[in-house]
Amino acid sequence: MPNHLIHETSPYLLQHAHNPVEWYAWGPEALSRAKAEDKPILLSIGYSACHWCHVMEHESFEDEETARVMNAHFVSIKVDREERPDLDAIYMQAVQAISGHGGWPMTMFLTPDGQPFYGGTYYPPEPRHGMPAFTQVLQSVAQAYHQRRGDVLKSAGELTRQLAAQANANLKREELIGTIIADAVAAFEAQYDRAQGGFGGAPKFPQPMNLEFLLRIYQRTRYPAALAMVEKTLQAMARGGLYDQLGGGFHRYSVDAHWLVPHFEKMLYDNAQLARLYLHAYQATGKAFYARIATETLDYVLREMTHPQGGFYSTQDADSEGEEGKFYVWSPAEITAVLGAEDARIFAAYYDVDARGNFEGKTILNVPRDEEAVAQSLKIPAERLRAVIAEARPRLYAAREQRVHPGRDEKVLTAWNGLMLAAFAEAARVLDRDDYREAAVRNAEFLLENLTPRPPLLTDVVRRGGAEGGGEARLLRSWKDGKAKLNGYLEDYANLIDGLLALYEATFEARWLLDARRLTETIIAQFWSDELGGFYDTGNDHESLIARPRDVFDNATPSGGAVAALALQRLAVMFGEVDYARRAVESLKGVSALMKRYPHGLGQWLNALDFYLSHPKEIAVVGDLAQADTRALLAAVFGPYLPNKVVIHQADASARGSAMAMPTSPLLEGKDRIEGRATAYVCENYTCQSPVTDPRELAAQLE
Repeated sequence: MPNHLIHETSPYLLQHAHNPVEWYAWGPEALSRAKAEDKPILLSIGYSACHWCHVMEHESFEDEETARVMNAHFVSIKVDREERPDLDAIYMQAVQAISGHGGWPMTMFLTPDGQPFYGGTYYPPEPRHGMPAFTQVLQSVAQAYHQRRGDVLKSAGELTRQLAAQANANLKREELIGTIIADAVAAFEAQYDRAQGGFGGAPKFPQPMNLEFLLRIYQRTRYPAALAMVEKTLQAMARGGLYDQLGGGFHRYSVDAHWLVPHFEKMLYDNAQLARLYLHAYQATGKAFYARIATETLDYVLREMTHPQGGFYSTQDADSEGEEGKFYVWSPAEITAVLGAEDARIFAAYYDVDARGNFEGKTILNVPRDEEAVAQSLKIPAERLRAVIAEARPRLYAAREQRVHPGRDEKVLTAWNGLMLAAFAEAARVLDRDDYREAAVRNAEFLLENLTPRPPLLTDVVRRGGAEGGGEARLLRSWKDGKAKLNGYLEDYANLIDGLLALYEATFEARWLLDARRLTETIIAQFWSDELGGFYDTGNDHESLIARPRDVFDNATPSGGAVAALALQRLAVMFGEVDYARRAVESLKGVSALMKRYPHGLGQWLNALDFYLSHPKEIAVVGDLAQADTRALLAAVFGPYLPNKVVIHQADASARGSAMAMPTSPLLEGKDRIEGRATAYVCENYTCQSPVTDPRELAAQLE
């Protein structure tokens, strides 16, 4: 007999729909029942790719006796943290305050009006390693709620007031000066692992926002240590088990300090950010290795993580057939069966495969040695080694495809899709890949058609031949099986705006820029607070919760406020919008003290600050996109790594005013082709150098 989750679309919630627990989704029905029956709420938060979430389900939520205790004493609510980051953020702060640590599955106990009074993460079915059994916790909490109600309500009230105060606190504001950047670089150097790359010890996470910041520093200052930290880390990650050596794409993180053994789930947001980071490293260094990793990662997403209509799926599980990593590991015998003895010997030497294995008796493929060293040890030419590896990888991938695949969470989340949209769009321009451009366009159209309430965004109007418009545009958070739901959060708007700006630069179709601007008007109207001088994570008309979440720190994804601050600055330059720039600066000042104290947690804010301090290049290109001279100028603009730039295009002055033309921009005033040739204008603060028609002269101006 299914429970109340059977009508949900989230794969994570549906995984629990046949538990004997009488689960509810978060909503009025569950909250009203808790109040009517005077029962505390058991709130369980997780996500579909979470290994320990699956473990706790099998041990406890599928157990009839445990379910009997839960159903008798609690109203049980299951939440997918990926759909409801607001609830996750609020109650994660609570569980950290109560227990000193957090994680998933998160297990919280609330009063009927949602105030937290006790909680933890995973609880075992029997007492283990100093942890009580889950049923012991259930019985103790139920007893406390009914027999010591005054103490429970007092504790809940105090914790709730603390959470609300944190969300509404005015952060210390300081001037935006270059020493913040310099101090951050020094802090990263102090935490840098010189032996293995990355920052800190095990477990080790990729931290793409921080690496992007260091790459920006190298581009602007040519400080060699900044580039060295980025390159060593990128090479170590891509050569380790963190990277899927056969199928492309990155796993979530490494449980060790040297990137060998990953937590095997694959997340869309990690691969979006890392694909873009490797692409930028290729631009900065010209090294084909980084372009290969970016390409293999994006190809993996197209092949395995893309809905037929163009949306990108969320995650792939760590487990298959109930075992973590089983899909990805190999034994020597399995490799020999596919490749034959001699090619298997060469492949195993390169990918570090032996009979002992490196993960529960089998091997996670990794590349600890360079090609030349492996070839020398095998006494074969390096060309022979490369040929065997090139031929073996697709054969082993095809063999792996016959295995039972990990589960896949096929919901489409706006924020994560915005991150991947930006990666495909930028790669399309830099690598001149039409298939990536098509994927980016299809994704943007999918999001704007399926995750926006009506009336439609300007994209739809322009597609039907309408004219330029204005005003707000709204987003929804999640889509699956034809159904979109939940109000969009700040990160949904900010990441989609960033993706649309990248898509504009990949296509120079005005519709993407116009929709980015309309979404920007919405984040100002719905999320901005003049009192705070910054953004909340939820809109003004969002469901009322015990606190209004506002998380300025980066997590696995960048802070929505930081992404918004960078996008506002770019749009301010494009449209001459002083108010956009003012809000960006105000929000940067609001986290300035935090950037000085905790730079590792504010990498995306540091990227936005770098843009502010850099005097970004304002580049206008006038010319026919179908002509070689225009394409040559654009190649000069997008070939090198120039993160602090704004690029705008129009065919020529006569095209202004048409429905598909670039809207009014001060960057285009007085700009036209010279002698009928494609022309580029490089400016700073709207003061321009001499217009150029030669790509080499343009490259010199950009330097």
